[in-house]
Amino acid sequence: MPGGAQVQNASVIHSRFTLQSFLGQPIHGDLRLPEGEGPHPVVVVCHGFKGFKDWGFHPWLGARLAAAGLAAVHFNFSRNGVREPDGDIEDLDAFRRNTLSIEREDLDTVLDAVLAGRLGPTLDPSRLGLMGHSRGGGIALLGAAERPEVKALATWAAVSHFDRIADEATLSAWRRTGVYEVVNSRTGQVLPMGVDFLDDVLGNRARLDLLSAARRLRSPWLVVHGTADETVPFAEAEELAAARSEHARLAAIDGAGHTFGAVHPFAGPTPHLEAAMSATLDHLRTAPGVALSA
Repeated sequence: MPGGAQVQNASVIHSRFTLQSFLGQPIHGDLRLPEGEGPHPVVVVCHGFKGFKDWGFHPWLGARLAAAGLAAVHFNFSRNGVREPDGDIEDLDAFRRNTLSIEREDLDTVLDAVLAGRLGPTLDPSRLGLMGHSRGGGIALLGAAERPEVKALATWAAVSHFDRIADEATLSAWRRTGVYEVVNSRTGQVLPMGVDFLDDVLGNRARLDLLSAARRLRSPWLVVHGTADETVPFAEAEELAAARSEHARLAAIDGAGHTFGAVHPFAGPTPHLEAAMSATLDHLRTAPGVALSA
């Protein structure tokens, strides 16, 4: 159940919850509810690599979804490096031990909690949507392809593949040293990725194949992507949409970058972010089998 005091801001009611991952680690989350008794349709949102539920546009996104009549569930993956319910990345050992399969299991934990009514009686699990940004878009796609309870999917700047390092010398050094270091450009932190991540990608290619997941997907899918994305090329969005053209619609945000102009700390929405939000709300409101409220 949601924990802590509820805070009402205009038409949005915000509370926190904590779940236990399949490895026994905390999954901290936020629930933002519209006004009214409900039951409300639900959208579960996955953050991206080096991200967290309170990064940049995520609280704004949750508030916008709730203001539109949708219960918004944001959560931190259990090994994303954030210890506290409202913290930043500081647990580098957890970050080092994270894998994509762990994130996929964390998403199942959150979905199971929603479906079982453990996040409260005001949610309608029969009207369940999924969202994800960047790498979290890939995790959301895997979840939507494997969970028939998901009735609609929207991804923002999603990756089309997880094995993003093709340089053999880099891969060899990663395995030799036991760590691959990435820089958090926002904080300057050097974040370590352990060999477990590499082994997971190489050992679970079938389950982690995003194009295969796209072909299996049965939910209506909105692929939102900036044409000037500097991190995940726009061609990856085209590849994803083409893999499941019958169920996917590509919303190209002209000139937008990877975060649609948003920064952390959040400095307010940009025209590109507003365009992504507008397209997403239109999609969620009209997705067959979801009937999310306007």
